[in-house]
Amino acid sequence: MKKTWKKAVLLLVAMALLVGCASSEGGNPTNTKEGDPVEITFYYPIAVGGALTSVIEKMAEDFMTENPDIKVSPVYTGSYAETMVKAQTAIQGNNAPELAVLSATELYTLLDMDAIISLDELIAQDGGREYIEDFYPAFLENSQTGGKTWSIPFQRSTIVLYYNKEAFREAGLDPEAPPKNWEELIAYAKKLTVKGNNGEAARWGLEIPSSGFPYWLFQGFALQNGKNLMSDDGKEVFFDTPENIEALQLWIDLAHKHGVMPKDIIEWATVPSNFIEEKSAMMYHTTGNLTNVKNNAGFEFGVAYMPAGKQYGSPTGGGNFYIFKDVPQEKQEAAWKFIKWVTEPERAAQWSIDTGYVAARASSYETAIMKDYVANFPQAAVARDQLEYASAELSTHNNGRVYKAINDHLQAAIVGDLTAAAALERAQKEAEGILAPFK
Repeated sequence: MKKTWKKAVLLLVAMALLVGCASSEGGNPTNTKEGDPVEITFYYPIAVGGALTSVIEKMAEDFMTENPDIKVSPVYTGSYAETMVKAQTAIQGNNAPELAVLSATELYTLLDMDAIISLDELIAQDGGREYIEDFYPAFLENSQTGGKTWSIPFQRSTIVLYYNKEAFREAGLDPEAPPKNWEELIAYAKKLTVKGNNGEAARWGLEIPSSGFPYWLFQGFALQNGKNLMSDDGKEVFFDTPENIEALQLWIDLAHKHGVMPKDIIEWATVPSNFIEEKSAMMYHTTGNLTNVKNNAGFEFGVAYMPAGKQYGSPTGGGNFYIFKDVPQEKQEAAWKFIKWVTEPERAAQWSIDTGYVAARASSYETAIMKDYVANFPQAAVARDQLEYASAELSTHNNGRVYKAINDHLQAAIVGDLTAAAALERAQKEAEGILAPFK
């Protein structure tokens, strides 16, 4: 009798353990009771000036008001690089968020990690071709590969030239005629540079940031002088071509030969502040800073395409929405519902107005709110119009290591430690070693 009783107890314990293992495999499916809202966590970065956290928080609140069955928890996670590190850590710890805005260029890295889902099935069920084909093709270049769509463009940009119209007038330049090519850029920057009695610059003619995203600014010069920096499959880079060496030499010469901007590393975050404070008359920066400049500059300013070399050109930039793989399906579907809601034409238009980022969908520019905004503030359409000449941002496998290779050597050249040729040859060799396993 005792043996029978013991066998029964052991059987019950074993069954309990099996049930426990089955329920814990892959994490807790929902952690919600029937009737509770589906909860999703949303990581997002900020790489521009202005209080975007409040814009994101308001967006989530408005969504939840309309969709009380879903709870969205936005989590500000720092810069793009910091957000990617936090997302990778969460994925490796089996604690991935449901949704994140990450750099559009992280696609190959996330695919190599098997971390994200293809969005094609969700798109087909909700919006279809009409939805996805409304996004500008230049933005989709970093969103699609292998015939599939892996992310949805959100806070997207191009590099534009900002210029102080009042400084143009003071220098005898036409404030409605910004520089159109490299030669004019140099000539205008010389006229706009103001030196004090001590020989130090009281106002620089131009500032181009060389921290944070130097590869991105360099890519603009490269596109203007030839072709893009990488292959479509992210397995090759073309850093050290004669055209790219010439493009980098222009950047170096602006400081070291022409004396129109500082010779040291110029910080990404301080360039807009310097422009707003009239310490520089022109700057290259993301259109994502447009609203910041509009709200804080005490002078009339213009926005223009990046001046052309052999042609116009700018890389696209910014972040896309990604949905992570190892989360329950109902949470993936809730994340998709949030993406669809946020990217509706009216909301994408309002996001562009609030931030300066390009509204990623063409139909956003047909909305009344955007038409009125552009009519009163034509600068808001410049980055959108420049998409005609834009190409995909530098994106490869092992993206972080390739970025470090090119950024480190670009900065060495910019401060005068390496020649343009030596910097790009070393970056090319290092990148080829990094990408070798993927060929």
